[in-house]
Amino acid sequence: MSGAGEREGRVLCPLVQRRHYRLSHGVGRSGDVYEVQPKAAGSSLVNRLACSLVLDAIRLAGVRSCRSAIIVPVATGMALMLCMLSWKRMRPDAKYVIWSRIDQKSCLKSIITAGLTPIVIDLISNDRNEELATNLEHIKNALLEYGAQVLCVITTTSCFAPRVADDVEKVAELCKEFNVAHLVNNAYGLQSSKCCHIIEQASKVGRVDAFVQSTDKNFRVPVGGAIIAGFDDEALHGIAKSYPGRGSATPAIDLLMTLLWQGSRGWQQALADRKQTFLHLRASLEKIAAEFDERVLSTPSNQISLALSLSTFDRLKDRKFLTGIGAHLFARCCTGARVVPKDDRKSIEGIDFVGWGGHSSDVKFSYLNVACAIGMTAAEVDILIDRLRKTLLHARKQMAAKLDA
Repeated sequence: MSGAGEREGRVLCPLVQRRHYRLSHGVGRSGDVYEVQPKAAGSSLVNRLACSLVLDAIRLAGVRSCRSAIIVPVATGMALMLCMLSWKRMRPDAKYVIWSRIDQKSCLKSIITAGLTPIVIDLISNDRNEELATNLEHIKNALLEYGAQVLCVITTTSCFAPRVADDVEKVAELCKEFNVAHLVNNAYGLQSSKCCHIIEQASKVGRVDAFVQSTDKNFRVPVGGAIIAGFDDEALHGIAKSYPGRGSATPAIDLLMTLLWQGSRGWQQALADRKQTFLHLRASLEKIAAEFDERVLSTPSNQISLALSLSTFDRLKDRKFLTGIGAHLFARCCTGARVVPKDDRKSIEGIDFVGWGGHSSDVKFSYLNVACAIGMTAAEVDILIDRLRKTLLHARKQMAAKLDA
């Protein structure tokens, strides 16, 4: 075989060759990341097979009506942006995105990087518990006010407590009524049957144009891929056609290998195990809360994340001291937990947020977030709780010394 072009799959380093199984051509063709590449039969086959298997995994997770799933070689935020850029070609005059606030930078930046302006809709407190929920009235008012200039509405399913999944069903109904696209940020929601259920129901009662999820957060593969899924093959392929050039085959290879290794039974068992581990985490955290005169916030609609109040530590009015609790946990090899200080402020891309990290302008007290993601074990929970207890004991002694000084 003789390659006479500028991209002929030549790889110099033998180690790189082995790492990629000589599948060096990538996936897709110029202008369509899902299209079969004739001189990359192996990569194209891997990609199609991986997309078919991940579609099956999405259905097993609870989105049973899902019709199509495409693996893209970018992380979640870039995948959200790809969807918006694709839709903008069909609505060139649209310049706004209605965004139900989620204090996570990549989602906000995906809107801004797409050249669009976010209309930030703050959340509202649930009367029955401490959940932060969707402000449907404000979303509807924004749709009425900006009309045809709205490209889409972005909702979120998986999130840090006390925020809970948006009311995706009601928003889907509004999007159908106003003929506006609906994009769901389902970053790590495939591992939650509740998140999957609300997407499935929303597709039946209203409009869901696409929902995006991370490969690494849901399937335990290296960072670098996302899955764009939806209920209309043609609409999904329209997004694939907006991808410029080819894409790396690595995310599809990683995902295919993982899905084949795990199998459908292994995937379903992992989903079931996560639910049990979450219950163990919540019970263990409630014991810690009682010990330190704190409480686990009441957020029954969030079955992934929990929030432990740190209200007794607010007495110092010292942000650095509070964030130091999270830093001490990290130093004790407990990653992922984060402290949300009361009244924290942040400016992102020129937009000022009060209560950043708490998804609301009215964060009443500081708290610690922990999440039970797929793959977490009961043993990990026990280690976390033990080190959290030691960290809080240390923090309490420090606070007492500062208050006495």
